[in-house]
Amino acid sequence: MKKVTKVVIPAAGFGTRFLPQTKAMPKEMLPIVDKPVIQYVVEEAIDSGVKNIIIITGSNKRAIEDYFDVPSEDLTKNLIQGKKFHLLEEIRKISEMANFIYIRQKGPYGNGTPILTAESVIENEPFAVLWGDEFIYSKPPRLAQMIKVYEKYGGIVISGVKIDNKEDLKRYGIADLTHIEKNVYQINKIIEKPEPREAPSNIATHGGYILPPEIFRALKKIKPGKSGEIWLVDAINFLKNEGVPLYTVVIENGKYYDTGDKFEYLKTVIEFALTHKEINGNFKKFLKSLKI
Repeated sequence: MKKVTKVVIPAAGFGTRFLPQTKAMPKEMLPIVDKPVIQYVVEEAIDSGVKNIIIITGSNKRAIEDYFDVPSEDLTKNLIQGKKFHLLEEIRKISEMANFIYIRQKGPYGNGTPILTAESVIENEPFAVLWGDEFIYSKPPRLAQMIKVYEKYGGIVISGVKIDNKEDLKRYGIADLTHIEKNVYQINKIIEKPEPREAPSNIATHGGYILPPEIFRALKKIKPGKSGEIWLVDAINFLKNEGVPLYTVVIENGKYYDTGDKFEYLKTVIEFALTHKEINGNFKKFLKSLKI
């Protein structure tokens, strides 16, 4: 079985839920205290042993490329003159952490299009997909847990998250499952955004994927779905109907951060600020001082 050596990060969306902020700034670059969302996604891939990062961008996403590039000469001089060597070392590490490839998205709208855009650099091998505007923070990393399942069972592997609040089930694709072992399940079908009383489980299959190269053929064959868009789930179901097994691993010791949603983004910033070693003490005092 071929190893997973590449991760595709779709980052070409318009970020309409965060307008007007995202008119000039990619939503993937929104800060979680002092690091952008997409850096957490990249770090997950690296911590899982995958260092070839393919970021699918759009016309307003140049800031992502600049962020992972080497620091400018002016910034370097400024930090040296200010004797801020620890900061210089930190930003240099960002450009050295992985092998980055950037591709401009082409084709119809939909979350399957950025996957198809990556075909030329994936070639005939399995690969992972992690969205650029959300992440799961876990130990071991989500992708590492998924790779372990893929290497044992093959097929398609999707990360699974337990949804504790029943009313939140209608926000996600909820899976009908057959238990395999421990936290691993075979997916019988995925019901998109079901009413809570109709949900087949409390497991949302969302956020991370390990896909075979056959997904490109499926994406080319499927017809546009809801809203005339090309949907990844339709291509996954296409392969499932051909006999490709579909699994989910419910991520252990992890928490899902939906930083593409305003309210969830603000919750994420607060949670990470409360654990940030430089500001957590003063931030806690500030929150306690608020008259809410």
